[in-house]
Amino acid sequence: MTEHTFDLPPKASPAVLVERSALADEVCRELARSGLAAYRADLEEGGPRPGAAVHVDPVLDGGVFVDWRTEAKLRDAALELFARGIDYANPPAVVLHHKNINDRMQVALLAILDSAGFRVEEPDGHAYGSAVYVAGRRP
Repeated sequence: MTEHTFDLPPKASPAVLVERSALADEVCRELARSGLAAYRADLEEGGPRPGAAVHVDPVLDGGVFVDWRTEAKLRDAALELFARGIDYANPPAVVLHHKNINDRMQVALLAILDSAGFRVEEPDGHAYGSAVYVAGRRP
């Protein structure tokens, strides 16, 4: 039997992770000040909850990301249909609704965090979906 090895990306240093964690906490505070439910998804136990899920990606090239999560009933209904297979040219209403919410919340999160003084950008959608990348605070 051969042993499989995986080429895992290098992890960020503990000092970088401390900086990212502090930035993630700031992001949560600013989103909460704007009236949005925001929480550190990377520190929570249990399943996902609705709102702005802020998490620190521990890999060297990672950072702080914010994802919008809908309420479980909507999310699960959309994902269940999606898993069964859909016609991408004419998706079911609940799948389209879920996608539209995530797309529009990404735009809103980008605008809110930019207004609060963060450097934000839309990351690679294939790797991070509709998340928002927070690069830090503007000087």
